[in-house]
Amino acid sequence: MTIFGLKIKASMKTIAIAAGGDSSEFEISVKSAQEVGKILSSGYIVYIIVIRGTSWYWEDKKGRYHNIDKNDFSLLCDGQRIKFDGVFIAIHGTPGENGLLQGYFDMMGIPYSSCGSFCSALTFNKQACKLFLKEYGILMAKGIQVRNEETFDQAYIIDQIGLPCFVKPNDSGSSFGVAKVKTIEELVPAIENAFKESNTILVESFMNGREIACGVLKTKDKMIVLPLIEIISKNEFFDYEAKYTPGKSEEIAPADISPSITTEIQRISKFVYELLGCKGIVRVDFIIVGDKPFFIEINTVPGMTKESLVPKEAAAAGISLEELYSMAVENMFG
Repeated sequence: MTIFGLKIKASMKTIAIAAGGDSSEFEISVKSAQEVGKILSSGYIVYIIVIRGTSWYWEDKKGRYHNIDKNDFSLLCDGQRIKFDGVFIAIHGTPGENGLLQGYFDMMGIPYSSCGSFCSALTFNKQACKLFLKEYGILMAKGIQVRNEETFDQAYIIDQIGLPCFVKPNDSGSSFGVAKVKTIEELVPAIENAFKESNTILVESFMNGREIACGVLKTKDKMIVLPLIEIISKNEFFDYEAKYTPGKSEEIAPADISPSITTEIQRISKFVYELLGCKGIVRVDFIIVGDKPFFIEINTVPGMTKESLVPKEAAAAGISLEELYSMAVENMFG
C-alpha cells in the first residue's frame, strides 16, 4: 500500500500526534511532537496534527495545510480520507493537558495516550490536585490560592507563607509565569505576571532542598517506575531558561540519593499514579527537604524533547525512546 508516495505495511497503525495548543507552551509542544514523530515513524504511519484554537491541521511535505474534519477527527488529503487508530497527545497546557481534548476523543471513540478527561482536569489544576492528595497524607508545601480581580492582603500572604516564596500560575507548565519572591515589594509584580498565564495563581512556601522527578508509565501488563532524576539549576530556580537552554541546568539520572529515599519517592509516585487513575506516561515532581520528599506537582503530558526529563530517566533505565513511545502507543489499545 502506498500513501503520499510512501510504501506502508498494511498492518501498520495510523497515529496522530496532537501538538501545539493554546498556551505559552505551543513551541515546546510542537518540538516534543516532532521528536516523538521521528521515533514512531519507523513502526507507525504518523501525522503531526497541529491544534491551535479552532484551527486543526496537518502540514504536508509541500507545505500545504490539510484541515481536520472535527466531526470524526479525520483528515482529507487529495481526495483520500485518513482515519486514525489512536492519538499520541503531546500538547502541554490547554486543551491537551486539562481534559478538554480527552473529552472530545472520548466522544469520538478514539483511543489516546494520556490520562482520561477527569484525571487530566484534576491534575492540571495544581490547587485541586494538592487538596485531593493532601487527604492521603502526602507532604507538600503550604500554599494560598489567589484569583484574578479578587482583593488580597499582601501582609497576610507573607505572614502565612513566609519569605522567600514562589508565585506560580495554577494551571500552566514549563515555569511560564513562575517567580521566586524574596521581598514583599516583589509580591504584587510576581502575582500580576502570573495572571498573564492563568486567572488563578498559587503562592507557595519556599522549600530549600533537592529537586527530584520520577517518571511512571503503565503498560498492558505492568507498571514501570523509572529511575529518579535530580535537577540542579544554575539559575535561581528551575525556570524556563534553565529547562530549555543547554548548560543552564544539570540533570543527573539516576539521582545520587540514598536507597531509602529513592524507594520512598518511587512508592509515592506509583501511589499517586494509581490513586488519580493515571494512564500513559506521567512525571511526578518532588523537593527533598532533609530526608523527606515533598510533592510539588504531577505532569500528565511531560515534555518529550531531547532536553526533557522523562527521556533521560528512560535512558538511565535502559529503555530506548522507541521502546518508551511505542509502549505509550500500544497501551492505548490495551
